[in-house]
Amino acid sequence: MRSVGNRAFRPRWLRNLCSTRFPKLSVTEAPLLHNNILALVITFAVSLLWLRLNDFAAARGWVSSRLSRKIIHIGTGPLFVLCWLLFDDAPSARYLAALVPLLITVQFALIGLGIIRDDAAVQAMSRSGDRREILHGPLFYGIAFVVLTILFWKDTPTGMVALMLLCGGDGIADLVGRRWGKHPLPWSPQKTWEGSLAVFLGGWVLAAAVLAVYVAAGVFPAPWTAYLAPLTAIALAATLTESLPLHEVDNLTVPLVAALIARLWW
Repeated sequence: MRSVGNRAFRPRWLRNLCSTRFPKLSVTEAPLLHNNILALVITFAVSLLWLRLNDFAAARGWVSSRLSRKIIHIGTGPLFVLCWLLFDDAPSARYLAALVPLLITVQFALIGLGIIRDDAAVQAMSRSGDRREILHGPLFYGIAFVVLTILFWKDTPTGMVALMLLCGGDGIADLVGRRWGKHPLPWSPQKTWEGSLAVFLGGWVLAAAVLAVYVAAGVFPAPWTAYLAPLTAIALAATLTESLPLHEVDNLTVPLVAALIARLWW
């Protein structure tokens, strides 16, 4: 007697529906999905470890809250963007990667609203120890990462350059301005020429370094030097934007302007 397999228990219409609505993954698609899930896990672990190390250092008093906040601001972006290299070119990859800043941003919002209590995170990410500060700069920072990751990904240098100008430029401006700033800007007296110079140089160097890695990895075909002139113009626009007397919104305005200007080239 011929053995009866599972197909015998399914009518033809159900088999046809399953084959059209739920096609089997090909031999090449399944490993790609697994690789992207692994990349997501690694990216999330690296990001969480980075944040928790800074929380721990601030809670122990090894670094001030202000310095910890800036270290997070400057270092998070490069780590995250370099982790993009772990993902393949599948259409879903950008959304999986964006889950990392999205989940962390949701956590920021819950901490800032007082729904989650995390004294170490508040100490590390606020200036005064007030949890509500997280609902401004850190929250906007996370939103910028989510949006730019989804919109631009590795298709173009636009997103990563905008993020690096946010991290390296806006992040270092306050540190340099407070320590060495002696010449106020005429249109923004609370900011200095020294701080603005730091915005330009810090953002330019960080963006150029990340672009060098991506060019070396073969993601972008043009030689590294071909990106430097556009980067300089974009960094100047971001610097001017950061210099404006706009409080608490730098984390949105700087990457927004940088991305818009970058679209002129990429």
